[in-house]
Amino acid sequence: MTEWTLEGKTVLITGATGGIGLAAAVAMARQGAHLVLVGRNQTRGLDAISEIRRRAGSDRAEFLRADFSSLAEVRRLALVLVAEDRPLHVLVNNAGTMNTSRKLTIDGFEEMFAVNHLAHFLLTRLLLPRLQACAPSRIVHVASNAHSFCKEIRWHDLSHEREFSAFPAYGHSKLANILFSNELARRLRGTGVTSNALHPGAVATGIGSNNGIAGRVVPLLLKPFFRSPARGAATTIYLASAAEVDGVTGKYFYDSQPVDPKPWALDTNAAGRLWVTSERLLGDLLAP
Repeated sequence: MTEWTLEGKTVLITGATGGIGLAAAVAMARQGAHLVLVGRNQTRGLDAISEIRRRAGSDRAEFLRADFSSLAEVRRLALVLVAEDRPLHVLVNNAGTMNTSRKLTIDGFEEMFAVNHLAHFLLTRLLLPRLQACAPSRIVHVASNAHSFCKEIRWHDLSHEREFSAFPAYGHSKLANILFSNELARRLRGTGVTSNALHPGAVATGIGSNNGIAGRVVPLLLKPFFRSPARGAATTIYLASAAEVDGVTGKYFYDSQPVDPKPWALDTNAAGRLWVTSERLLGDLLAP
């Protein structure tokens, strides 16, 4: 069996125009991957391609625009990739948002739950045929230890209509990331497709910068205490590229080592219920 390498493989990274996503893209380009960068801003996407060319010396990168606050755009993106019969060896579910006040998407969902979980659930499900056709392949979910802020999925109030608090709501979406990764791993055993989640650490990125002055000033004040995007991307890069994690699935990593998340993130009943609930919420959007 050939040892795993990114040379010549196709890697799709969501939220790839800055922060962890861009840092991971540069590193994977240096390893010879063909990159599909996904983001919501065309100008930033083209700038990211230029930066990859400058820093990694690679012309094997392209940008596809999709705003993950719109599930219709996520579906459009996935169906384009499927229709073109593209190879896909690594999917990095990295895009994320963090809000200090309650916001709803165009689809009527609380924005953090929609962008951080539902959009990636939809994208992953629609791209599974491509990942399975290219197996062995890998799915990497950028979660967070913020899942410790929320001890269960709010089954009867997923959009935090009754009560909203920024950190628990963000943690709610990150808990969903880990539960989804674990359930996906369980369902994909034996297919050659692995699914793992990770905590990148506290990273100085642009997440939360859409929250007015406070959302821009507070990160600047805290920046000296944060990891750089390059260091924050290290575990993402490891899970996508390291030969030693070939076949490893259903794990949670920090600093490129498997660690235990909070016990409620290992609840198999909750993971299964979240899968069914996500399918119900997405409905016909999941149709191939």
